[in-house]
Amino acid sequence: MDSDHLLEAARAFLAEAQRRKLRLVTAESCTAGLIAATIGRVPGCSSVLERGFVTYSNDAKAEQLDVPAELIVRRGAVSKEVALAMAEGALAHSPAELAVAVTGIAGPDGGTPEKPVGLVHIAAARRGGARLHEEHRFGPTGREPVQAATAAAALTLLGRLLD
Repeated sequence: MDSDHLLEAARAFLAEAQRRKLRLVTAESCTAGLIAATIGRVPGCSSVLERGFVTYSNDAKAEQLDVPAELIVRRGAVSKEVALAMAEGALAHSPAELAVAVTGIAGPDGGTPEKPVGLVHIAAARRGGARLHEEHRFGPTGREPVQAATAAAALTLLGRLLD
């Protein structure tokens, strides 16, 4: 997804979140802040974007988001369970009503047969409400395309959370 389409997805999410007076916290690993940065490009974003965590390392996930270290060891940092725990941790450390979390392998290396380059787990959570998860396999398309596709999928999942 190119940056113009990604920005349009951010605008669409922001308009709906603003209408509903909902704030967002992000917890990003493989996108390294791209979701928050994209939302931050839209004028008026401060009414929605409450804060963002870039938790690239396992230690950061544990220290900043309270993801249990044993969960990371047992399931791996790139897993449904860790993505959901990141979203929950982001909500716990923020007054926001919505959270999105991403963890994956952007590449070009770091993949394994079980967890190949392009594998991403995305979780979205609403305080006191729904928890959503998606697994994506974007393939070894390159680091930036995986990050952009992840950010776009995260914005789409957030939109589902608003339904």
